[in-house]
Amino acid sequence: MTTTAIPAAKQQAAATPRRRPKREREGAAWVFLSPWVLGASVLTLLPMAVSLYLSFTDYNLFDPPRWIGLRNYTQMFTEDPRYWRSVVTTVTYVVIAVPLQLALALVVALALKSMKRGKAFYRSAFYAPSLLGASMSIALVWRAVFNDGGTVDHLFGTGGWVNRPGWALLAVALLTVWQFGAPMVIFLAGLQQIPAELYEAAAVDGAGRWRQFLSVTVPMLSPVLFFNLVLQTIQAFQVFTPAFAVSAGKGGPADSTLVYTMYLYDRGFVASHMGYASAMAWVLLLVIGVVTAVLFRTSRSWVFYASEGDR
Repeated sequence: MTTTAIPAAKQQAAATPRRRPKREREGAAWVFLSPWVLGASVLTLLPMAVSLYLSFTDYNLFDPPRWIGLRNYTQMFTEDPRYWRSVVTTVTYVVIAVPLQLALALVVALALKSMKRGKAFYRSAFYAPSLLGASMSIALVWRAVFNDGGTVDHLFGTGGWVNRPGWALLAVALLTVWQFGAPMVIFLAGLQQIPAELYEAAAVDGAGRWRQFLSVTVPMLSPVLFFNLVLQTIQAFQVFTPAFAVSAGKGGPADSTLVYTMYLYDRGFVASHMGYASAMAWVLLLVIGVVTAVLFRTSRSWVFYASEGDR
């Protein structure tokens, strides 16, 4: 009986699984990506394209759109004083709310990091307002707390903040500051990644708690701080529910809580000037993009990574 020896090359080819053609692999990838591509196209890209077209038209939700070119934009920048009041109010809100929220989130994260017991419970308790604060019901409760005869009025005798032009926006900002749970959790995760050896070395060099915070914690936490800053700034520019609830949907008193998105809502759905509202939406998108780009550009001077290659 004779046996035929199989060449080694044929044995290796039989053992190696056959690679699928490139076109077949790409087809399988598109099958799995198709739900996301379909959702992004139908729910995001198509509405954005329609909104861009409407921004150049006079459209009242009932009659067909009428092309007017740049009229909405020129009216917005040169003929609408309430538009500029909404811009100033929104910028003021961002400047107040974002730093206060991030500072409170960092302080609480530092306190939780040093806790020995109950860390999980307090972390969940401090995170809870972030889950509840965006709801209309909590915003209405907030309005009652800062209204005439409310809790703040009884404790400090300052009257209702929501009815005073100089204080109403601060009440809205404090509602956002109260929702510090999400950045707090991110700060806490970042703090737990800082090596303990750095603090030990700083202590050996004679650095106190404050010097350790400035020389170790802040530089090592700067990427996390930058991430939270960008995220919260973008969200602050789009604030709507707190201002709408606190002002009862009017932006008062004296337009002191008329943030940008509320005025956009007023122009689009109350006054039925949807073309004008679409133009406002695109201006807001461009402003957020510019602000984000500026933050990324300036981050090179104060955000520090483990190595230069990580930048």
